[in-house]
Amino acid sequence: MNIEILEMEETRAKLLIYNAEPQTVNALRRTLIADIPKMAIEYVDFHLGPIGSGEGGRVADGASPLFDEIIAHRLGLIPIPTDLDVFRFRNECEHGPEESCELCTITYTLHKVGPCTVYSGDLEPVNGERYRPKDPLIPIVKLDEGQAIYITAYAILGTAKEHAKWQVTSGVGYQYYPIVSLDSSKCRNCDRCLEVCPKKVFEKVDGQLVVKNPENCNLCGACVKECEGVSVEGDPTKFILQYETDGSLSARETLEKALEILAQRFEDFRESISEMK
Repeated sequence: MNIEILEMEETRAKLLIYNAEPQTVNALRRTLIADIPKMAIEYVDFHLGPIGSGEGGRVADGASPLFDEIIAHRLGLIPIPTDLDVFRFRNECEHGPEESCELCTITYTLHKVGPCTVYSGDLEPVNGERYRPKDPLIPIVKLDEGQAIYITAYAILGTAKEHAKWQVTSGVGYQYYPIVSLDSSKCRNCDRCLEVCPKKVFEKVDGQLVVKNPENCNLCGACVKECEGVSVEGDPTKFILQYETDGSLSARETLEKALEILAQRFEDFRESISEMK
């Protein structure tokens, strides 16, 4: 399997995969979806009772319009910056899964007094500024006068097999690489295929219709229905794969980790087969 990068942005990637089979590309797709580890908030301690704001001596009640469970759920879905070279799973730490340390846990504090809207950017990382949420404008809860929130939250490493909050990627999909052919002798210059194509695959150059952007084709077949001179088929050994990340990991880091996991899985399978022999 060979991979060529067509687009690589911070949170989005488009890849050309060739010399591969559908089952191999699908294995990569499933790994990107379910097996990439990332940090996400798992435990939240809510401090109840009177809470001072520190501004003007105001004191508010440690309660909000939402149930604690809903706030904890919202916190869990906030993308947390993840360094896979630093963090490990809690059950792999020397102290065991019941305790925490800086190698397996990121600790956050949140202290706000209403009236205000509490955002993800209000989470204060105890482990250092590098772990502040990438998107500071994710709303958590809106506090009214006399309401406050004071919590301590703990993010740990996990995968999407356990819960969706640990899913790094979204919109992961692939298709056969399109082969778009245009036989001008059968084309009646109606330009209908140019009009119906949703992906702007065709273009007029010096009055002639040409295949300009074949990689944009999504194999919908709309052009084939309109023009006898157009044929579209997929190459079964060549694929276009796309995905996005939530910002906890970059698109490149996610791809590298997925390939590492997949290679190890194939190696483990090979060894298992060898032992059976």
